[in-house]
Amino acid sequence: MSDDSKIEKVRLGTDGPEVGVQGLGCMGMSFAYGPTDADEARATLERALELGITLYDTADAYAAGENEKFLAPFVRAHRDEVVIATKFALAMDPADPLKRIIRNDPAYIRQCIEGSLQRLGVDEIDLYYMHRRDVNVPIEETVGVMAELVREGKVKHLGLSEVTGGELRAAQAVHPIAAVQSEWSLFSRDIEAGVVPAARELGVALVPYSPLGRGFLTGSFTSAEKDLGEDDFRRQQPRFNGDNAAANASLLDPVRKLAEGRNATLGQVALAWVQQQAQVHGLAVVPIPGTRKRTRVEENAAATRLLLTESEMELLEPIASQVAGGRYADMTFTSAGRE
Repeated sequence: MSDDSKIEKVRLGTDGPEVGVQGLGCMGMSFAYGPTDADEARATLERALELGITLYDTADAYAAGENEKFLAPFVRAHRDEVVIATKFALAMDPADPLKRIIRNDPAYIRQCIEGSLQRLGVDEIDLYYMHRRDVNVPIEETVGVMAELVREGKVKHLGLSEVTGGELRAAQAVHPIAAVQSEWSLFSRDIEAGVVPAARELGVALVPYSPLGRGFLTGSFTSAEKDLGEDDFRRQQPRFNGDNAAANASLLDPVRKLAEGRNATLGQVALAWVQQQAQVHGLAVVPIPGTRKRTRVEENAAATRLLLTESEMELLEPIASQVAGGRYADMTFTSAGRE
């Protein structure tokens, strides 16, 4: 299914920006998923905007700031139309440059915001996320510093990534939070236990990352170690390798069945399920599927108009509970162990 009309809009949080109901994850344009065609990636940014996609997601950790630099010309050219979201918190480990550590301390946050503003070439970040939670720093302190950035005119709205429901409530008590970004897909539904109810209660939007299971839910690969390049980040993720990958590939059967019946792709069914969680849970949901190709962004945007029936939703319901393998090899970088 395809449609060139612009997607609908929704507001992030009670006073946050109005954006298209689907955003664009830009990490893969310069990081994590192997070689990139820069010209096609730039064309993809432009095509997304034509389709009504206005939320563009990056982070200072993506290719050590190179992803922000890549987006800068596009953001500046469309400054009044684009909502740019970036993040801080993942720093290089001084003892091992190949490892990341989490930092939420005030001095580091201030260092990060200045770097992101410079790389993006803007005076103000539209949506500034805490990428990961440093449990050694009270979240009230972290959000307090972020709130200072709002008062100083360097940031418009605040977001959090991979937090628990309790952490979201504590943060909201300090300053309004527009959005929480966490993994949410047919394969990953742990946030429904705590953070989704808290977000609904507080009027905070959910911004699901990896809504296509890092591409696995599209059927584009069945085994990371066999089908993807050596420099592809997914080769490090347990659920995409070995016996786990084989087991998880079989879980796509009901997705494939629905796609065939709807003249849609597997990815469109998977995305439609995520988009529909807005009605299921009663809150704003703006997934940010990542792509570097115009054809894919067109396909993804069309999924916002695919409404699954109650029986179709029921057919997809059991998938997450059967997934083999974790989201990451080290789940301490997520909220899962703290909820």
